[in-house]
Amino acid sequence: MPNIFGEPLISCCNDPLTGYFRDGYCKTDASDRGSHTVCAVMTEEFLTFSRSRGNDLITPRPEFQFPGLKPGDKWCLCALRWKEALEAGVAPLVVLEATNEKTLEYVNINDLIAHAAK
Repeated sequence: MPNIFGEPLISCCNDPLTGYFRDGYCKTDASDRGSHTVCAVMTEEFLTFSRSRGNDLITPRPEFQFPGLKPGDKWCLCALRWKEALEAGVAPLVVLEATNEKTLEYVNINDLIAHAAK
């Protein structure tokens, strides 16, 4: 799967192991209703925002192979959650080369580039 630049998708993170398929990549398919395609660097502000929206990314959920996240962790986010955070002014930075091109169906590439992780 290509990234937002049409190049090969690179790994987002292996510790914690992220991705819809828990393979480290922000890959997706038709079964991924949330389109977990944005490789984002977690911040306290975003994690608090996400929890306030009903998606607690802080609390570990071992039954879903989910370790719980802390600021600085990289994670494959749902494209629409990232867009919602952008509109609320709390969008986390994005690892562009690890962000799936499918994201562009939901988010403007210029918004992603403006939030590029260095």
